Amino acid sequence: MNVHGLYRTRVSVSMGVATLVLAACAFGPTGTPPAMPEPAHYGAHAQPEQTVAAQGVAQRFASGAQPVPEWWRLYRSDALNALVDEGLRNSPTLAAADKNLAAAREQLRAQIGASLLPTIDAGGQVSRQRALAIPEIGPNTFLYNVFVGQLQAQYTFDLFGAVRYANAALAKRVDLQVYQFDAARRALAANIVAAAINAATLDAQVETTERLVALANEQAADTQRRYALGAVAHGDWLSAQQSAASLAAGLPALRQQALTTRHALAVLLGRTPDAAPPALDLAQLHLPDEVPVVVPSDLLQTRPDIQAADAALKAAAADVGVATAQLYPSITLNASMGQGGFNWPAAVSGAGALWSIAGSLSQPIFHGGALVAQRRAALDTYDATVSQYKQTVLTAFQNVADTLAALEHDAQSLDAANAAALAARAGFDETSARYRLGAVPVTAARASEQQFRNARLDEIRYTGARLADTAALFQAMGNPLASAPDSTNAQSAADASRDKHD
Repeated sequence: MNVHGLYRTRVSVSMGVATLVLAACAFGPTGTPPAMPEPAHYGAHAQPEQTVAAQGVAQRFASGAQPVPEWWRLYRSDALNALVDEGLRNSPTLAAADKNLAAAREQLRAQIGASLLPTIDAGGQVSRQRALAIPEIGPNTFLYNVFVGQLQAQYTFDLFGAVRYANAALAKRVDLQVYQFDAARRALAANIVAAAINAATLDAQVETTERLVALANEQAADTQRRYALGAVAHGDWLSAQQSAASLAAGLPALRQQALTTRHALAVLLGRTPDAAPPALDLAQLHLPDEVPVVVPSDLLQTRPDIQAADAALKAAAADVGVATAQLYPSITLNASMGQGGFNWPAAVSGAGALWSIAGSLSQPIFHGGALVAQRRAALDTYDATVSQYKQTVLTAFQNVADTLAALEHDAQSLDAANAAALAARAGFDETSARYRLGAVPVTAARASEQQFRNARLDEIRYTGARLADTAALFQAMGNPLASAPDSTNAQSAADASRDKHD
């Protein structure tokens, strides 16, 4: 073959290889998330700029604001801050997730190092062997020593991107764990806040209910005395007893609920239930007067669950690339060098030099349809991940819409309950003053206090609900926009190599 023919052959081979390498870029989907609707507002109705004023506070919805990282501090309670800090520091569940994430990152580093760079191993062998006699040479057997020391290297060329796709898939799965850890950390903080608010609410309800039970018992005892005097009918006495007993019957369940909540809070903090913290004072928890409302398009980047779904989508896309690349040839280069001989001086001399170099080509031809089926399975898994991403986004939108609506309705209910409690309190104060002057009997003062305590129970419930739903909205907003996880940097070498071909 002449020089021009050799040149044309080299050019043809180079173009063919380049075409194959470039084709590898299209081996799988891009992993770009599907386009999602960007509604003008989250719920069926646009959220108002602020809620109605309840207990003197009208919460403002700051549209377009960024999420607050440590939002629980806005409740202005040092005790609540201490509980959240303790939980984030001592939670076994969070510690286990952190270690699992660290292990996943090390596995990613190990896979990238093993797949993108040649492997080099050193080996040595010292043996004494006995060979059978050869009749043509003589009847004696042979005893001899073998000394061998070698360095062996192996490298598989990633012509079609199987290794790069596999590394990208694992990197995105590490990203997924990063976002899941972040979501777990935020969920733990939100659960601690919700449990603390619930415990404070139940403690206040128990205290008020205990007073109602005491009033009912006083009323029953007073009715019994009046019945003994013939001032009331027997049915009135029985009715008073029944009312007091019914009210007292609900108190143990309320106490049990309060204790269960405190036990759950203790476990969230990493404590045993016997070390459960005391309930916070509900009056010491200040409602944040402003809450951020991230625009729907930004919510896709601030919610850890959506970011995790995005990472899963990209990992599934890379899996398709791996399954496709497995249909194409694989080239591996092996080399070794060392020293060997039948005695130590010979093994270390120039005559004992050993070396070898070899290349192998493997092209799948027939695997019973397994490789094609694996690629179809990877494509189906990718399609399923796309649908899961869509559902995650829709669920996130619903979560925000529900919490926004809950806050508005909580404020309305609390405003009405607060007005009722204030009116009942004013009536109780007035009746108590008249009772002290002897203008009304004790039963009237007791009934007025019962009316106030019942109104106060409703106010306590709605106060707790408003505080808890505010925490839920902070949680629903996610994290402020930030840079990519560390695993992206750990996989930068693979991405840079892949980008050259793309």
